[in-house]
Amino acid sequence: MRVTNASYADRLVANLGNMTTRLARYQNQIATGKRIALPEDDPSAVRRTLDLEAERGRLGQYGRNITRLKETATTTQTVMRSLTKIATRASEIAVKANSVRSADDLKAYAAEVTQMIHQAVSSANVNLRGDAVLAGTRNGQLAFSVTLGADGRVQAVTYNGNQNVPALEIAEGQDLVAGVVGSNPAGSGPAGLTQDPRSGADLFGHLIQLQDQLLAGNGAAVTSTTAVGLQADVDNLLRHVAANGVVQGRLEAADASVGDRLLALESQISGETDVDLAKALVQLNQVQLSYQAALQTAGKTMTMSLMDYIR
Repeated sequence: MRVTNASYADRLVANLGNMTTRLARYQNQIATGKRIALPEDDPSAVRRTLDLEAERGRLGQYGRNITRLKETATTTQTVMRSLTKIATRASEIAVKANSVRSADDLKAYAAEVTQMIHQAVSSANVNLRGDAVLAGTRNGQLAFSVTLGADGRVQAVTYNGNQNVPALEIAEGQDLVAGVVGSNPAGSGPAGLTQDPRSGADLFGHLIQLQDQLLAGNGAAVTSTTAVGLQADVDNLLRHVAANGVVQGRLEAADASVGDRLLALESQISGETDVDLAKALVQLNQVQLSYQAALQTAGKTMTMSLMDYIR
């Protein structure tokens, strides 16, 4: 079979074009460190990489959720500790009240309790990223508001939130709640931090009752009734503190798990997409030698130069 000069030239140009494409691909791989630039470079690897990237995206969202929940748990823990100190101090005053005979001393204790109520409300109204931590899902307002009498005593503390606590996903099929309900007088649903009839807790109610009884000089009533209620408040707060510790421990474990999986994914994605630099350099060198050899051969066997054919 006779091969014409024209067909030889056409085949030469096609081969040189293929080698130029390969040269460009290897040069790009070496420059970027990635062996896949287009889906057609390795369709199966691209599919595996997309699946891995999707999982990395999900893990990234889990990590952000965990961070948000950790912030909520830490902030809530600070509130719990502050309220526990206040309830404990109020309980001490209630126990001592019956032994205090001076009306002035009782009024001094009452003034201290009034300030404790304000302090407790201030602690319970803490915000995180603009949201009231203890208001459930009812944002944009304070969790608690205070009603004062003409004489400056606290008459009431009103809860403005709801009993819905948002949950976030920390792993596939695993939702976690890190916040608490500020108050739950209904007796069903999530436990209330300051008020919950199931545990006998009513922190602000008991503090106001203590304030009023001390102002009235009724130390005996404080010891027999209010002291019991305040102890229930302390116990309720301590249960919340313990539950918060469990949540924080779970979040730490989930955070570590997400971190480990992300590291493993990075390695897997790298294995699918990163170039073997030594291999790419060898392949680039081979193509360059082939390209040069093709040009030299063409120059010897053709009466016309390659540039003439291209024109």
